Amino acid sequence: MRQLPIYLITGFLEAGKTTFLSDVLLGDSFADGQKALLILCEEGEAEYDEKALAGMNITAVTVDEQEEFDVNYLRSCVKRYRPKRIFIEMNGMWDCRWMFGEELPIDMAIAQVITIVDGSTFSVYLNNMRSILSNLFQFTEMAIFNRCTPDMDLLSWRRTVRGLNPRAMVYFEDEDGNPIDPGKDVPPFDFSADVIEVGDMDYGLWYLDAFESKDRYDGKKVRFRAKIMKSLRLPSNVFIPGRNVMTCCAEDIRFVGYLCKANFTGSLKSRQWVWLTAEIRYEYQKEYGEEGPVLYGVNYELTGAPEEDTVYFN
Repeated sequence: MRQLPIYLITGFLEAGKTTFLSDVLLGDSFADGQKALLILCEEGEAEYDEKALAGMNITAVTVDEQEEFDVNYLRSCVKRYRPKRIFIEMNGMWDCRWMFGEELPIDMAIAQVITIVDGSTFSVYLNNMRSILSNLFQFTEMAIFNRCTPDMDLLSWRRTVRGLNPRAMVYFEDEDGNPIDPGKDVPPFDFSADVIEVGDMDYGLWYLDAFESKDRYDGKKVRFRAKIMKSLRLPSNVFIPGRNVMTCCAEDIRFVGYLCKANFTGSLKSRQWVWLTAEIRYEYQKEYGEEGPVLYGVNYELTGAPEEDTVYFN
């Protein structure tokens, strides 16, 4: 069965979603004339060229209230307009998590999620609306920060996004749309040491950096304090050593860690605290859905919990 693709563009008001979508819809990528539907969940200062959209066989409709935008609304739109694809300019304040669960009809599929962020106002949202950021970045494949300047804390912003969604690609642009390369984070670890020591409060930095920087860690040994989590869904020699990480706010704390294979797994119990020494290798794992860090346990020492159980990505 061919599924109807849905392209979701999200972000806060005046972030630049309309400008981005206009460039996409009126560009070469979708210039094949297939019937499309554009659903607008908010109206900002920028407006679409309705005549140009019509010339591309694109119909635009507006949803005024979050309560109206649900699975029944999508079904009615498909029945009425018969589109071959749907583009949604999502209100960043609306909760759209239902679209990624079982509520979405089986004949529809999220094809791509892109989040547009205004770099000139992001710090304000970060300081005052952290809980909403989880909805904004949790499912995104690509986050584009526009209106940025090199003196902004771009590396920290990238860690914020990757902390919420490690698979998200993050890009930065200046006011003219030119790319800005903030470089790579340099975490406070001694990579020349035989064993890389990760301090208690640096676990979040290491977790993100290990996912992104295979060149730094492949074949290296690492040592850190971790809580043990075991599951019947994992092989008997596999456990997850990790930490509780605050991604945005106190209401958004989750346990994160990488798979660890060890011949001493049977001696460990869930929720024990250990100092773990392990070698890092990069392998495809179905639990990751892609290649990622896999730990091979070398040894462990039982220990107590750290003074602060929760760590941060920044």
